[in-house]
Order: sequence, then C-alpha cells, then structure tokens
Amino acid sequence: MNRPLSAIAGGAAGMALLSVMLVMFEVETRSQIGLFDVIARFVGLPGQTALGFILFALAGIFAWPLLFISLENYLPLWPDPAVRGMGFAAAFWVGFIILGRGSLSGPILIMYGITTLLAHLAYGFTLGAVYARLSEESP
Repeated sequence: MNRPLSAIAGGAAGMALLSVMLVMFEVETRSQIGLFDVIARFVGLPGQTALGFILFALAGIFAWPLLFISLENYLPLWPDPAVRGMGFAAAFWVGFIILGRGSLSGPILIMYGITTLLAHLAYGFTLGAVYARLSEESP
C-alpha cells in the first residue's frame, strides 16, 4: 500500500482506539468531564458537540496521519514508526490539554491529563505501527 493510504489506515485505527478510550473515560466519570464538549472546544466549535467530534475524527483520520508522514524524517525519536507516532501524538496532546480542559480543576484535571495522554500515546503508537506494517508491504 502506498504511504498516504497506509498513514490514513493507521489514523483510522488510531482514531478508533482514541475514541474508545475517551468514551470509556467519559462513562467512568459519568459524563462529568463532558469530553465531547471538550473536543468541540478543542476544534473551535463550543456548543456544537456533534460537529466538533466529526471534525476531530476527520483530523485524526486524515490530517494528522498525512502530517505524520510529511514530518516522518524529522521526528527525533527512534527509527521505529510506532515510537515516532507516540512522540508525534504527544505533541498534539499538549495542545489538547491546554485548549480542551475548560474549567476542570483538582483531581479530575489530573485524571483528565493522565487519561488523555494515554489515549494520545495509544493513537500515535497505532498510527505508526499500522503505517509501518502496511507501507512495508508495498513493492
């Protein structure tokens, strides 16, 4: 498979994992976080939760993976694409935690930070691993 399609497949797999992890956190906190509202605020659409989530998913499936392969040779971590993907996703987590935390504070903010970091690292690992696996099979 060519590199862009491999990256998009990796982004789709990573976004599925990221979304499941975020939904599990939302359920565990009984919607106290309002993660989908956080996502809508993160993409600049406060109050439009569904549209914000759709844009978030599209960015995770198409935009970030294509940016990943364009920056692939400049990412400073190990040669393993899965590890480079984790570093790439950690950079996005910084923006997510700053822009999306809203009025959270105290222990829930710490749990929010830990959970979203783990979700982003899982996204990056999956993006890089799927991309590496699929792009290696090209002739």
